[in-house]
Amino acid sequence: MTASDPEVGPEGDESGGRPFQRAQTALRLRLADGTYRKGDMLPSQRSLADDLGVSRDTVQNVLKALAEEGWITSRQGSGSRVLKVPSAATPQGRPQLYDFMHNAFWQSEVSLDVSALTAESFVGLFSRQVERVEAQEIAPRHVRVRMMLPSEDTALLYPRAWDANDGRVHQRWRERARQNVADMNDFCERLRAKGVDVDLQVRRVPSTPQFKLYIVNNADALVGFYTPVRGPIRLEDGMTVVDAVDVKGAGATLRHHPRPKEGNARQGSCFADFRDWFDSTWNLPEQLTSGRDESA
Repeated sequence: MTASDPEVGPEGDESGGRPFQRAQTALRLRLADGTYRKGDMLPSQRSLADDLGVSRDTVQNVLKALAEEGWITSRQGSGSRVLKVPSAATPQGRPQLYDFMHNAFWQSEVSLDVSALTAESFVGLFSRQVERVEAQEIAPRHVRVRMMLPSEDTALLYPRAWDANDGRVHQRWRERARQNVADMNDFCERLRAKGVDVDLQVRRVPSTPQFKLYIVNNADALVGFYTPVRGPIRLEDGMTVVDAVDVKGAGATLRHHPRPKEGNARQGSCFADFRDWFDSTWNLPEQLTSGRDESA
């Protein structure tokens, strides 16, 4: 990592920062929309960095994450080649949130339940669906989103500075979570401007999530457990580095639990367990939550 690059530490959808997430989402979309096809060589890291408006270090981290997930192969001095491309209809390899959200928004009724540390990945992919609506590619009638995030005053297990008296990493997390909520409000307003009926609710709960959970159209649950790792985190000033505990995001495995077909309730699937967990936690009495409901 160079001193000028703001992305340091265990990068990922919950901890890597906006440049990483923006570049990762952009490359995923290019794989999905046919810009890069199976067998194609990707542009050089320098070209990608210039095109995406991020540093070469960020591009290297994104390519590493895509290689770990099996989408590309990278070799020193030979560049990166596409091994496979995602399908919105039939997710390939490791389940990808992008595939399921892309498919969900073809429906007239869309429901999305999210429990995460910041929901960075979700918000980035939601913005892509807004762009599809604005481009008249899709036309959902109703979109309902429930986002469950930790309350701001919760003493999180992660992310946090290794020094318990240093609150700067917590403040960094707080600001990112706030920004993601603000972005979601903006995206929902853009959908409303296109005639979509939107219901966005944000609930803050006093606990550190042990896993990220996405429930899409009440049909598919995607679950990924957080893995705490110790390492340096660069603060928003771009200069200060703090020894901290964060979570592994990039390359983290999401597991897919489909809703069992009628007649096979709960058989061979944890969908109902995750569905019940989300609803039960969401519906806890207000005094047991943070008391903040940022519905919009």
